Amino acid sequence: MENNVIGFMLVDAPHSALNNAGSDAGDRTDNIVRVKSIRKDRKVYPYVSSQALRYWWRDTLEKQFNWNLSPIIRDKKIAFTQANPIEYPDDDAFGYMRALKKKDGGTVTRVSPLKNSPLISVVGQYPTNDFGVMSRQEGDPVPFEHEFYSTVLKGIFAIDLGLLGKFSEVERTGFKNMYPGLVELAESQGLEHIDNDWILPEHERVKRASDIINAIPYLSGGAKNTSHLTDISPNLVILTSISTGNNIFMNIVREEDSEIYFDLDAFKEVLSDYEDKITSKIYIGMRKGFLPIIYDKLEDFSKEKDNIEFGTIKEITHIFSTKINELI
Repeated sequence: MENNVIGFMLVDAPHSALNNAGSDAGDRTDNIVRVKSIRKDRKVYPYVSSQALRYWWRDTLEKQFNWNLSPIIRDKKIAFTQANPIEYPDDDAFGYMRALKKKDGGTVTRVSPLKNSPLISVVGQYPTNDFGVMSRQEGDPVPFEHEFYSTVLKGIFAIDLGLLGKFSEVERTGFKNMYPGLVELAESQGLEHIDNDWILPEHERVKRASDIINAIPYLSGGAKNTSHLTDISPNLVILTSISTGNNIFMNIVREEDSEIYFDLDAFKEVLSDYEDKITSKIYIGMRKGFLPIIYDKLEDFSKEKDNIEFGTIKEITHIFSTKINELI
């Protein structure tokens, strides 16, 4: 049975500008920095792009878990990694595309086993404009503006455990991961070869998946940290594994009367509907002091169920990571 780790997260952003969009063509001046946002029903929802979140995740894996990241090659207007998922775990987890010469194997691509959504504000709002000046130089001060917001961001992610550490030779976009030089390396390192797939040893696949999960409490980064300093590690994480491709936690938190609402009935419903597909316990990690009404609701609910574990973010991610070897 193939399993997917699925997760849900809430990130507290109380005074933040984590992902900026530059200036707007309609701005009255050229030195206003806007935050990334989307509009829906006349409301503005700040967001962090999925690419930014992936950058933070990759950076955390390098700094906290000593991942040897794939070197980046720049060629005129394009840039690419080594496309070597055997030696570089980020090429494995985050995917790649590289156009090799035809004699070297042609174009190789890899669908990322780690998938994630953008982090989008739960509550619609209008970002605040902050006005500042640069005045340390001689002459007139130079004014500038930037936006920031106070909100909670939500997002989902998944790890395809069946794909992580498994590299295909199939001639199909997204699935042709291998080329002759990589096949030679796989053979020299004794990777298992089944049909069209080369497979890393189980202990290495488990380690890579576990590191991705254990990195969650240490996620850091974001724009404007010198003046806003937001802790981007999640304040709520829900984890489980499932034998389908569905991420069943997408709609459990929503905006209601301009407030953040955790829909416990919706949570119970998806757990019931997918009970036959869920292949592990449900793990809920949450920080005390963050949305205390929701904290109490989830803690009480976890006490009613034998298949739910509740604790701190670090406790829960660690416990879940120790179960990966049973799921992979």
